[in-house]
Amino acid sequence: MATAVLLDLDGCLVDSRRGIAASMRHVLAGAGLPDRSPAELERFIGPPLAHNFEELAGVPVGSAENDALVAAYRAHYDGQVIAGSELFAGIPEALAALRAAGHRLAVATSKPTRYARQLVEAFGLAGAIDHVEGTGMTGASASKAELCAAALTALGAQRGVMVGDRRFDVEGARANGLPSIGVLWGFGSRAELEAAGATALATTPAELPRLVAELL
Repeated sequence: MATAVLLDLDGCLVDSRRGIAASMRHVLAGAGLPDRSPAELERFIGPPLAHNFEELAGVPVGSAENDALVAAYRAHYDGQVIAGSELFAGIPEALAALRAAGHRLAVATSKPTRYARQLVEAFGLAGAIDHVEGTGMTGASASKAELCAAALTALGAQRGVMVGDRRFDVEGARANGLPSIGVLWGFGSRAELEAAGATALATTPAELPRLVAELL
């Protein structure tokens, strides 16, 4: 039976903070809202975008105002997807080792599938990733639990592990009965991941093959 390694994208495989922060600041300025520094905006990398704008702008998820902010963000981010991102060091080697160990790999991200595939291809990861599970371009996105479930189905796997940098990744894993590995090179803190109940923590990508082997 196939074993799956589900991987978050932003903060796990790719450092996308420059592009995301630039687009969020553009939207806030356009809406006449207070500016936020890139450092302040890091905690908004990972959660669904509509929920971020609910907090940043005070407009509820599903409202026309929230949808308009999401659309404005997407329009600006189109030019930032690749230019505002870079691959974390050690990721290609870690993915190659996981593939060599016989695992099937999928990206499970709250980022739109369109952007996720662009990043996977641009950074040369397409040969290692069997499936990309993302969201649509508008409105509230699927939960991480739903994304994990869909990725498992696409891979034809019942056993697996979720790897990510935020509590949402840990919660998505738990909802599907999976162990989780919290990564410490991303945008979530050790405290956040430990409080969420991550099964294990990784300080570098090189640790992932060993930790996955221990959990599966």
